[in-house]
Amino acid sequence: MTTSYVEYITKEGDRWDLISYEFYGVPDKYYLIQEANEKEIPPSLLYSPTLPAGLKLKIPVLEEQPTKELPPPPWKT
Repeated sequence: MTTSYVEYITKEGDRWDLISYEFYGVPDKYYLIQEANEKEIPPSLLYSPTLPAGLKLKIPVLEEQPTKELPPPPWKT
């Protein structure tokens, strides 16, 4: 399976959790972004809580999980 990415350039004050929230809607998926960038970013930045401005990151595009279709309400059947 090939993973697709979106490119993101960090801004002053960016944090891993904030970037995760911006792209995934939750702050706790930051590790996916770190894993995608671990070969290009030195460990001192990869595990730093804040990031410098101008750092190019690859943001993995997550496949959407199929949502469970709810049955129609009783008054519509």
